[in-house]
Amino acid sequence: AEAEQGRRVAEARMLERRQIAREMHDVLAHRLSLLATFAGAMEYRPDSSPEKLSRAAGVVRDGVHQALEELREVISLLRDDDPPNSDGRHPQPVLADVPRLVEESREAGTEVLLREAVDEPADAPASVARTAYRVIQEGLTNARKHAAGQPVQVALHGGPGTGLEIDVRNALTPERATPPGWSGGAGLVGLTERVHLAGGKLDHQVVGGEFRLHASIPWPA
Repeated sequence: AEAEQGRRVAEARMLERRQIAREMHDVLAHRLSLLATFAGAMEYRPDSSPEKLSRAAGVVRDGVHQALEELREVISLLRDDDPPNSDGRHPQPVLADVPRLVEESREAGTEVLLREAVDEPADAPASVARTAYRVIQEGLTNARKHAAGQPVQVALHGGPGTGLEIDVRNALTPERATPPGWSGGAGLVGLTERVHLAGGKLDHQVVGGEFRLHASIPWPA
């Protein structure tokens, strides 16, 4: 009985660590890719006006601060038994956060077309909303990393009883070296596992010169 209890505790700890690792990857990969975009603009366009350089530097500074805040929230509030902050902030995203996520990519220079048709988005279960948000986040992050300058199309539709359908696609660019430190597909592996844990399916493929990421996530009626 003691051995079985020890095994269960070890499994629970491992599951928690994997969940934290996924959240940290999703949050930081998105935020740091935005910072890399602005930092790259400062490096390759030193002839920009002082106003533009100052604005880019301010975005990088604010982004670093926000990344640290998001990391702190993920670590301190991810556990179910942790109370929320007194100001009501919570690290777990909801469907209403998707437009803000898209706007962040637009501010970084990516052309993003968002088509959203979700019934009763405020009623989406936390796991459904969080998984959908992370799928879109990973799609936008990969587009910035591997297809910089290409427009991205994001479609999100569904509702209770029908589930959510997420589609993110972008045109491909000629293969080029990626900056040091950027992952080589680990994000999609973790994302596939995340969607499977939510009872859904995730596919990614290249079709007609486009990279397409599609996920189906159940949403009980």
